[in-house]
Amino acid sequence: MRLEGQCIHQSNFGWQPVYVESNLGVMSIGFLLADQDDAVAWRGPCKNGIIKQFLKDVDWGDIDYLVVDTPPGTSDENITILQYLKSTGIDGAIIVTTQQVSLIDVRRGINFCKMAGVPVLGVVENMSGLRQAISDMRFVKPSELGETDVTEWVLNYIKEKAPDLLSVVTYSEAFDSSKGGAEKMCHEMGVPFLGKVPMDPQLGKAVEEGRSCFTDQKCSASASSLKQIIQKLIKPE
Repeated sequence: MRLEGQCIHQSNFGWQPVYVESNLGVMSIGFLLADQDDAVAWRGPCKNGIIKQFLKDVDWGDIDYLVVDTPPGTSDENITILQYLKSTGIDGAIIVTTQQVSLIDVRRGINFCKMAGVPVLGVVENMSGLRQAISDMRFVKPSELGETDVTEWVLNYIKEKAPDLLSVVTYSEAFDSSKGGAEKMCHEMGVPFLGKVPMDPQLGKAVEEGRSCFTDQKCSASASSLKQIIQKLIKPE
């Protein structure tokens, strides 16, 4: 979110979040570090204490959503957050997974939520295949001496012979999906499957630049997938 180097300010109402926009505030341990390269090697009590401060001592104001990004698995941080938020009427947990191997941890996370009485709002399959517009791709011609960049020649050829292809988005499987992936796991465990978010280089670039992927057409390969997931989560008024 391009907030590196920001500091937390104190007011009469508590710590003030760092605002990306007027309607989006962020609180992070990174804001408390003297140097961004400092390691955060804290034991359980210290971590629990800062989590409590982030929830209790921050002036969040009148907010619609509080999203807590937690480490994967069933760590102390997740247990602590649930203990503090459960009495406030927490809506539930969104679980993110990637390839087949990570589903083992995700299953544990789902069972952890069920054991703690926290609803699982759904599972998102991240990095679900590579999607990229042809116009954003680089093309190389391999040979025994190495590779030659032929991007300019290829794009000019497409523009001349088949210009409609420039609006086509390519797709390729990044991981083995023969076992059904996250969608099959959700069916087996009785939790909602929210959707798939593809690997999109333009989305990664937007994140690095602190831009919303919904503000322009560059993230067309991923923005629509994210919108569909959001629409499933937001409760109609």
